[in-house]
Amino acid sequence: MITTEQSCPCGSSKRYQDCCNPLHIHVDSGQVIAHTPEQLMRSRYCAFVLKNFDYILKTHHPEYLNGLTLASLNTGPHPHWLGLEVLSSSEAPAHNSQAANQAIAEPRHGNVTFKAWYTLEGEIDAIYERSEFIYQTGRWYYSQGLQMTAKLPGRNDPCVCHSGKKFKQCCLKSL
Repeated sequence: MITTEQSCPCGSSKRYQDCCNPLHIHVDSGQVIAHTPEQLMRSRYCAFVLKNFDYILKTHHPEYLNGLTLASLNTGPHPHWLGLEVLSSSEAPAHNSQAANQAIAEPRHGNVTFKAWYTLEGEIDAIYERSEFIYQTGRWYYSQGLQMTAKLPGRNDPCVCHSGKKFKQCCLKSL
């Protein structure tokens, strides 16, 4: 378990209490919400690290759940998360120019491409995904993602856990 004083797992360099924790705590009230697709994606990664699966479900657009449940998320084995690398992030306004000009409630869209590195059963891998997000009813929601294959870092590349060490001297060594 992480304390609020520790660095946030999302990789923002902020303390958890100043970063993803307010989003996690206020998911029901909407008092604090993610303002961009990247902020939502980072908070969802952090929720996976902390096994806060309730947050994952509540920030997943209901039309895209495809049978995802709290029970299925709680079923292990669960990976040990190593680090998050955001490669790109973008946001697009509503497609309808009338909607954009008159503030008609048409969803906006965004996407975030990232690698979320983890170990599971002695193997290192990553979720390499281009995630899609929808802004609806005043909030961003994850909808779906395009999965890609991640290439394992080279021995002399920076470690995926952001320790500042070379991969061979850090996470590769622990396998």
